[in-house]
Amino acid sequence: MAVNLSFLSEIDDPESVVTAIPSSPTFPEFVEGRFNRYGVFVDLFQSLIMESSSSAELLDTIRNPKVYKADVRMPLLKLFRRCVSTVIDTEKSKKLMNPTSMFVDNYGHTFKDIDLLKRQFSNMPEKDKYALTSLIGEYDDRGKQGYILTDLFFTWFEDKFSGKLTIEGPRGAGKDIQLQSIFEDFESDYPCDFVVRDFESSEVLAVGFARYDSTRGGSQSDDRTGGNNDKVMKADEFSKSSSTNFQLLFLSDGPGLTHRDTWEEACILDGKLSDRVRVSTLKLADERITEQWIRN
Repeated sequence: MAVNLSFLSEIDDPESVVTAIPSSPTFPEFVEGRFNRYGVFVDLFQSLIMESSSSAELLDTIRNPKVYKADVRMPLLKLFRRCVSTVIDTEKSKKLMNPTSMFVDNYGHTFKDIDLLKRQFSNMPEKDKYALTSLIGEYDDRGKQGYILTDLFFTWFEDKFSGKLTIEGPRGAGKDIQLQSIFEDFESDYPCDFVVRDFESSEVLAVGFARYDSTRGGSQSDDRTGGNNDKVMKADEFSKSSSTNFQLLFLSDGPGLTHRDTWEEACILDGKLSDRVRVSTLKLADERITEQWIRN
């Protein structure tokens, strides 16, 4: 009978082991701040509507790098998505390599008519501007919890393993570490969030991935699970072909981790490859992330 190496699967109350990191102020505390940040862009968007002969022309003006730099263009694109066409993906439209004609030719039929926009924005009440700025600032703090989690973990790690192990990687926003930059003969794409080394020899002992999920389920959970399994398989294949061994640590945290499907998949992942793979929350770090395991 196979030995169950999943520590997580033995936890009766998953909620008790996750870290609560609030993402942003609650309503109505955030309203004034978002208005102060985005109100000027609503005014600019309003003036651009009045000057445009069509919604397509409005989008073209917003995306013109000779007219607006990125820090102005992004809020205007968010406004366009909210007010003109919800099918215009902001992440795609911000990339100027994509011509405006691509959006107009394929999605122009979804654009709100410019005359209607002019009527709606000509005498917009202050309360509507407050509502609009609240909407476009909705995702301002997206990713912030992950940065906080990584920073807390790095601080914990450096305090616990000072003089024994080192950890490297971005604490906040920053480029992932490609495993190919660590192992020259690793050929495939393999981004990770941090690398653990021996303090004296600098030998790589573990690579890790940090994720904070405030909520998660359905297809998002499936995508995350598939990606994690792929990381484990690629690492195992590399170890077998190169005789290079390292541990895999998934620092997973947040209330979203406890969704049934997500938690079940974390339990399956935890303990894989004869316990070379571990899944841990910050609260479980002292128990799960030990020097003995890292050096195993």
